Amino acid sequence: MRTSSLTLIALVAIPALSACTDSRRARNDVKWSDRPAEITCWTYGTQNFAGRSTGKVEYDEGGRISFVDAANGRFTTLEGDCRVVYAPAPAKK
Repeated sequence: MRTSSLTLIALVAIPALSACTDSRRARNDVKWSDRPAEITCWTYGTQNFAGRSTGKVEYDEGGRISFVDAANGRFTTLEGDCRVVYAPAPAKK
């Protein structure tokens, strides 16, 4: 009886503990989605870029971001303090 109760508790607890939170879903959505984003970058407090990506923005370990610029279709890499604001996700039906 005791082993079956422990098994039942484990079967209920493990999925509950590993369930995605809203922040994790948002992080995964940003990481794996291919939505356009508004990008603004500054260097020493002066804005040096404002534009839009055509899709996913990639981040590297050195603090640079890379994307395809919607204005000219070129692959662009920027370094500095950047704000990336993704377009809202399409509503799920």
